[in-house]
Amino acid sequence: MHFISTRGEGKISPSQALLKGIADDGGLYVPEFFPDLTDFINNMYRLSYKELAFEILSRFLTDFTEDELKMCIESAYGNNFDTPEVTPLKQAGKYYFLELFHGKTLAFKDMALSILPHLMVTAAKRNKTDKKIIILTATSGDTGKAALEGFANTEGISIAVFYPQNGVSDIQKLQMITQEGENTFAAGVYGNFDDTQTGVKKLFTDAALKQKIADMGFVFSSANSINIGRLLPQIIYYFRAYQQMVNGGEIKHGEKINFTVPTGNFGNILAGYYAKKMGLPVNKLICASNENKILYDFFASGEYNTNRDFYCTVSPSMDILISSNLERLLYDLSNADLVTKTMNALKNQKEYSFEYKADGFCGFFADSAEALKAIGEMFENGYLMDTHTAVGYAAYKKYVKETHDDAKNVIISTASPFKFSADVLRGLGCAKIPEGFASVYELSDKTGLPIPEPIKNLEKKEIKHKTVCGKEEMEKVVLDFINKR
Repeated sequence: MHFISTRGEGKISPSQALLKGIADDGGLYVPEFFPDLTDFINNMYRLSYKELAFEILSRFLTDFTEDELKMCIESAYGNNFDTPEVTPLKQAGKYYFLELFHGKTLAFKDMALSILPHLMVTAAKRNKTDKKIIILTATSGDTGKAALEGFANTEGISIAVFYPQNGVSDIQKLQMITQEGENTFAAGVYGNFDDTQTGVKKLFTDAALKQKIADMGFVFSSANSINIGRLLPQIIYYFRAYQQMVNGGEIKHGEKINFTVPTGNFGNILAGYYAKKMGLPVNKLICASNENKILYDFFASGEYNTNRDFYCTVSPSMDILISSNLERLLYDLSNADLVTKTMNALKNQKEYSFEYKADGFCGFFADSAEALKAIGEMFENGYLMDTHTAVGYAAYKKYVKETHDDAKNVIISTASPFKFSADVLRGLGCAKIPEGFASVYELSDKTGLPIPEPIKNLEKKEIKHKTVCGKEEMEKVVLDFINKR
């Protein structure tokens, strides 16, 4: 297996793609082809999560030895989750929820960021890298903490995370600014996530800056889903969900199911598309958006236009107008020349048109009011959702109403409700919401659910990272961080 850039840069090995993160031409790495796992699916039902992970990842990471890959998988999924099942499948009435938030940071980003540091360390050794790696990451909330936690105290790798100063929840921010580890750094950016993400991408593609840090003995890489090493592990849980649906007697082997995925940067749902290309029996991938419904509009019209109002919503991790991973889908549907032209149009005109022909995607959206209403409705049926999962649930109900599709559907549940406790309380009808971390205690009292261990006493932890900067200052902030390495 080799990896190629969506904008035409030549083939490189899997370990090289992991280390580079983003191609020199600004494109994103994608596999040269997708392995057909149809025969494997027939015999996967007795496999554990770790065994499933090996079977899938080994098809892509072909320059890792069996022992290297199994070590990475064991380190990631051996003892880092608070339930025996890494991704529990919960049923509430006629709805199925795949819970991806039982890792150390209570969000689905743990599914990939638990293993990425181990993969990168192994890749660095395999490529005899003589430079220290600086991970640069932009986050809309959950990636930041998961990346900081994953790479904390990793030898030879340091990590700098940028987040929108006023665009994450109180709990998400607390998780990041209290992160321990001499090799970690987090900074707020005045602006929204798109400003933050654009700033990080600019640093990655600045040839003069890359040469400057190379002279200092460093090289950039990424822990965002622009890194193919973030995306590949996410394919696993789609296979696991199908496996659980069959083993639980909810569907028969070979029966097609739908997945509803709340997403802003498009990586989570793209992993489902990749699983489908590998043979998983998937019918529809329902792309659930909030008020920033740029993906909904794209799937409806083929028009992608960022010249629009930006909304801060109750699902902040989806408050995104530039969905980076959509570029990978466009490449799969066309070619590198067209992708380059399209991405240049996005950069220069803030919009593009694309003749959309990917079968199996559809878009629906739910605004904040609908998401909060969904939280209350679902809690009455015995299940507590976070605000992002609520967007998925509300969008799925609209899909069923419009299409009358009665195929079994799994909603991807992306985060613990305790990470967004204030807004979840609003969804439960609380008139007075305590400020700050007190809302976590209130949510526990109201629902009878225990506060998850990773955020217990979070408000008492020392604040380690106090930097806040303008988007034009990000290069200086990064260089200051590197100078201290």
